Amino acid sequence: MSQANTKPEPQLAAVPLATEPAKAPPNWRVCGVLAVVVLAALGFGGKMWYHSSHFVETENAYVSGHVTPVSARIAGVVTKVMVEDNQVVKAGDVIAELDPADQRVKVEQIQAQIASAEQQVLQADAQVAQVRAQSLAATAQVAQSQAQLVRANQDAERYSQLYTSTMKAVSKAEVDAATAGRSVATADLSARRGNVEAAQAQIVAAAAARDVVKAQVKVLQAQLKDARQQLGYNSVVAPVAGRLGRRSVEVGARVQPGQQLAAIVQDEMWVTANFKETQLAGLQPGQEVVVTIDALAKQPMIGRIDSFSPASGNQFALLPADNATGNFTKIVQRVPVKIALRADDVAKLRGRLVPGMSATAEIALNQAAPAAAPAAAK
Repeated sequence: MSQANTKPEPQLAAVPLATEPAKAPPNWRVCGVLAVVVLAALGFGGKMWYHSSHFVETENAYVSGHVTPVSARIAGVVTKVMVEDNQVVKAGDVIAELDPADQRVKVEQIQAQIASAEQQVLQADAQVAQVRAQSLAATAQVAQSQAQLVRANQDAERYSQLYTSTMKAVSKAEVDAATAGRSVATADLSARRGNVEAAQAQIVAAAAARDVVKAQVKVLQAQLKDARQQLGYNSVVAPVAGRLGRRSVEVGARVQPGQQLAAIVQDEMWVTANFKETQLAGLQPGQEVVVTIDALAKQPMIGRIDSFSPASGNQFALLPADNATGNFTKIVQRVPVKIALRADDVAKLRGRLVPGMSATAEIALNQAAPAAAPAAAK
């Protein structure tokens, strides 16, 4: 090719390079929110760690108290009911009255039996006196017979001396009569002595019969005392002071011995808190407890640990678990802890704090050891 036909190659135009986009400034508001969230999480976690390290708490707690049943001691028909539900009663107040007719009849019947037995005692005393008099008379007759026997012996000896082979001062008939008289006196003395023994035996028998009747009188007197007590049981009284609840007695109802008619809730109350066994290491009697009743959350109360249960709740269950069956699974047990409440707090919430309410108990572990009770003076 010739140089003339050669065309110059086109020159590429310079393209300017694209510039990098400028970085946006950080959003300080979002950073601040994230920082607040992180700090809150750290604070909450720290608080939870501190609380779990220095406090033990359980929601498995409830208010407990003495609930005393009121029951009838005898069978009967209710004639009067003296109380209403939720009424405050004192120990000895009459709750209900039963019909006393049956018990009164029984008392009168036993009184009549006692009067009859006492008359029998008087008759037995008279019989004993009579037999003793007969014994004295028989004893006197024995003395008389002894005297007659002495005289008969003397007569028989005298006649036997007067009637011998050499001397016939008396007849043979007189000697035989004297000998027979001695035999009769001897037999009479034996009979009289038998009468004395019989009279003494009658005295013993009469005295024994009298003692039997006296024993019957004592038995009847004991029965009378029991009958009068039964008569007094027609008044069903409150055994303790407190507030009456669960009244189930009405006029006209027939009740049986031991049948519960009502229940009395006493003023003394405490909290039973079921702590896990792993929480008991730092607990001891006397430590202060903050108790919050669910129904009275704005009125927390201060109590103290009174005592620990002698066994876990599982041991007191009707059917405790048998861990020797081969399928053992370890479960953290709970031990009931009795927390005594201050009397002022209980009195302040009287009528609103009742047994069975749910509660929360919290105990600080860094409390000073409670002072030991002073030893009793010897």
